[in-house]
Amino acid sequence: MKKLYELAKKYYLKYKEIINYLICGGLTTVLNFVAYMLFTRLMHLEEVTSSSLAWVVAVIFAYVVNKIFVFESKTKGFKAGFKEFASFIGCRIISAITCDVGTFALMVKVLHINDVISKIVTQIMVIIVNYLFSKLFVFRKTDK
Repeated sequence: MKKLYELAKKYYLKYKEIINYLICGGLTTVLNFVAYMLFTRLMHLEEVTSSSLAWVVAVIFAYVVNKIFVFESKTKGFKAGFKEFASFIGCRIISAITCDVGTFALMVKVLHINDVISKIVTQIMVIIVNYLFSKLFVFRKTDK
């Protein structure tokens, strides 16, 4: 049992960032769904409005958990923190428009691919694009 623990620990430490990103991404997805259900079912808001509000809630949550648990960002000061947050939001908007909405619409409306298959494909794309944006542009490690 100790060998299994040591092996798991070794691989976790080697792939910590990716594993934490997938866990936090899963939690973000669940939060998005729960928020959507609360807005539509309990607050009786329109579906698109609810989806938009749920996206905002999920993106704010994603920023916090990515900053703390995934990329362990150590930004200091309001200006640096605001720049980091704004770039995170900007990247999420780009991925939402290009992958989540744009590619989904292309697959369903133009290519006539099943909506469920299209949603799965675009969500995989969103996960990959968001990780790359976060790693390369938002939470990049700077040598100081």
